[in-house]
Amino acid sequence: MVSATRLQGRIVAAHGRHYTVELADGSVRKCFPRGKKAGAAVGDFVQITPEGEHEGAIEKIEERSNLLYRSDDMRTKQFAANVDQLLLVVAVEPAFSDNITGRALVAARSANIEPLIILNKIDLASGLALARQRLASLRKLSVRIIELSAQDPAHVRGQLLPEIEGRTNLLLGQSGMGKSTLLNILIPDARANTQEHSVALGTGKHTTTSTRLYRLPERDGSLIDSPGFQTFGLYHLSKHEIEQGFPEFTAGIAYCRFYNCTHRHEPGCGVLAALEHGDITPERHALYKRILAENETKNSY
Repeated sequence: MVSATRLQGRIVAAHGRHYTVELADGSVRKCFPRGKKAGAAVGDFVQITPEGEHEGAIEKIEERSNLLYRSDDMRTKQFAANVDQLLLVVAVEPAFSDNITGRALVAARSANIEPLIILNKIDLASGLALARQRLASLRKLSVRIIELSAQDPAHVRGQLLPEIEGRTNLLLGQSGMGKSTLLNILIPDARANTQEHSVALGTGKHTTTSTRLYRLPERDGSLIDSPGFQTFGLYHLSKHEIEQGFPEFTAGIAYCRFYNCTHRHEPGCGVLAALEHGDITPERHALYKRILAENETKNSY
């Protein structure tokens, strides 16, 4: 229950300990956590106490359906909550990272978030076949993939709006994939800055500096836009959560001889048997081992 002196809203932007909260009537307030409390994220539903005409204090964070983190060598940062679907943007050019794409999918699966890969820039025909080939193994995992070109806004809207309507969608991608251009097409009022990617570096420049939630115009649903990234650490995940991020492991795990099997070298491992039989790709198993080793090293300090 929300008390008479409190209002309920949703965090639509975060800047350190400063949060923008959108209320039910569409108005927004700049809010701060009460005392030393923190831990809120964009997408959180919160209860606030109004202070003055335009500010407020966050009194309570409502229970979440999920919470997404991103880690690097220095810290783990939560950046989006209550997400229904991950829209992972890759492109024909510049080359996307299979490693980072795989990690983002692990993060989604471990949080029970449905992933949807958007292959952008299909108008660049010379590299399209290779991009499709690199995504083929993910199609076999039943990851849905939509192909489009941001050069055709009407096609983008026709393809994506039915997929995102009625949901909270997290728009994620490496820098240079055209993510901000897609955001501008779907939500013209966002006015996200776009930049041409750096051909010399084969990568893009960061065009988004903070995470922000936008309402879909004239439709139910929202898009959370997050800064472009070039790394995606998963140090916050437990061994079980890492396993959840690899749904193709599930059948094999049921046959592991040891309850604490790490699926790397143990005799009688069902996952290694599935790998040997071709039910799990070597690339996916190698990614699993890298993530597990990183987390073991990090947590041993």
